[in-house]
Amino acid sequence: MPTSYKSSGISPYKDFTTRLKLLISKNPELITTTLSNIFTMRLIGNKTHGDLAEIAISEFINQYMYDFHSTHVGKDLYRAKSHEEDIKIVNEIDKQEFPVSLKAYGDGPLQLSTDKNFKMFPRLEKEGSVISDTDKIAGIFSDSAFSDFRSINVLPLIYDEKSNRCNILVFDYEKAATRTVRISRESKGKGRKHPVFRFYDSDDSYICEVRYGDATANALQRGLWTHTKNGLNYFDSITNGWIDYSHNLVLVELFSNALVSSVAGHQKALEQVKEDIKNLKSKLTQ
Repeated sequence: MPTSYKSSGISPYKDFTTRLKLLISKNPELITTTLSNIFTMRLIGNKTHGDLAEIAISEFINQYMYDFHSTHVGKDLYRAKSHEEDIKIVNEIDKQEFPVSLKAYGDGPLQLSTDKNFKMFPRLEKEGSVISDTDKIAGIFSDSAFSDFRSINVLPLIYDEKSNRCNILVFDYEKAATRTVRISRESKGKGRKHPVFRFYDSDDSYICEVRYGDATANALQRGLWTHTKNGLNYFDSITNGWIDYSHNLVLVELFSNALVSSVAGHQKALEQVKEDIKNLKSKLTQ
């Protein structure tokens, strides 16, 4: 029986991503197929892949990760959500439940939290424009304004469309918190109207940033952000690096035909798909 997070001291989400990374390392073709299908959806619409990624990853967990069960939360429940979540996952061994937010982003800026209550930026402003005192930095990370820093379970599906490659990159909050030595308020720049607080390590390398935006601002104007290129040292690749994907044009044709066919036709197609999944699972290496 796998060791649960209770005995290892790690969070349930960290336990999950560790297990997911192990599964992918042993069965890379499964995630390659799934991600190829997800990013094929960009041929239908530039934003279509994001919503379908939530359904796809939830089903991937249910089909191939035997010790976990996942449920897609759905957009209609957005106002009732207590966390930024797209799917809920239950560890079937210890019955721990935790929310996960899916992000399907291009290789570049990545939003980790919207900071809905607008607490992070004002908290940093209290310390001045440059924060380098060790105790002050520790105080910031332990402050209630940053209470969600380590508990935001974001699973980013990153794609490089020019190279047809993708990566599942998980931001390492613990590493970011322990290695931050300077937080600097930087004025507006190219493509940015408002100031930001950027976090740097001892090598003066970028870690992440808190963007400005009051409580009435668009969610994209505030919150915790990072950059998959500039902050690469603070990510763990669940796919063990970039993997090449290809467009599944049959899937596009299947969707278009399914939209103008009946439930009876859908049922027959579903039976065939389930049989295919069964064959894939028979080859699964745990």
